[in-house]
Amino acid sequence: MEATASIFAAAAWERIHNPPDRDWSETHAEHEAAEDEGRRSELIAQVSLLRDIFGNPFRPVAVDPEWLTSTVVALARGIYDDRAFDRLPILADALQDAGYENEDVLNHCRGPGPHVRGCWVVDLLLGKD
Repeated sequence: MEATASIFAAAAWERIHNPPDRDWSETHAEHEAAEDEGRRSELIAQVSLLRDIFGNPFRPVAVDPEWLTSTVVALARGIYDDRAFDRLPILADALQDAGYENEDVLNHCRGPGPHVRGCWVVDLLLGKD
């Protein structure tokens, strides 16, 4: 009985792992391509988050106190506290109304994101390090 079970188990394993009509070279290539795409997608997501948190280190931005109107600060505080990053385009409009014209900041606020707590623009406006 034990020998029959072993033979059956070996045959089942062989059938599962080596089906007769399966081209393993194609399957392996497809698997590697999917892994590469997964790594690429993960890297893009991580870089996007880093850009949201740190901005462009080669283009530092300073804040003029004149731009920190009560509207700008209230919007930035609300975005930060509520994690309401859908309000960033409104913040960009408020900054423009206050005379702010830095395209990096305005484009970041109007961009698709991703945006997270720690967004460099919101932190900059709130005086966070």
